[in-house]
Amino acid sequence: MLRIERTTHKNEHFSGLVAQLDAYLSHTDGDEHDFYHQYNGIEHLNQVVIAYLDNVAVGCGAIKEFDTDSAEVKRMYVSPKTRGQGVATLLLKELEKWATELGYKSCILETGKRQPEAIALYTKNNYKTIPNYGQYEGMENSVCFKKDLV
Repeated sequence: MLRIERTTHKNEHFSGLVAQLDAYLSHTDGDEHDFYHQYNGIEHLNQVVIAYLDNVAVGCGAIKEFDTDSAEVKRMYVSPKTRGQGVATLLLKELEKWATELGYKSCILETGKRQPEAIALYTKNNYKTIPNYGQYEGMENSVCFKKDLV
């Protein structure tokens, strides 16, 4: 049975999933990993969702305020053995719902060109490519997306 739980960065299952995500990104990002990693701290993420399959944490995601109108999606991850079962879409939908409840009009995010499965997820869920924003401007590996929620 799959369930999605809302929590914060203090959840130990979130920390464990983020460690798996960081190990994966360290491999795919290569020499650029340190640059991206500096923007991915979790200590200020107070809107976190975790997917549990048969009471085992298998995926996570979070949002944080980017500006008064936009929430930024952060730390999206689903364990490899659970991919392809719709878990990431359920996590993303819950984050979008939470962002709407908090009054945000859109969600934005950054992912890497070396993460084609992430690009496919966001495209499938009606995210549109936008110019790279903030610290991602000029980063060749970055792809930024936006979805209007209202």
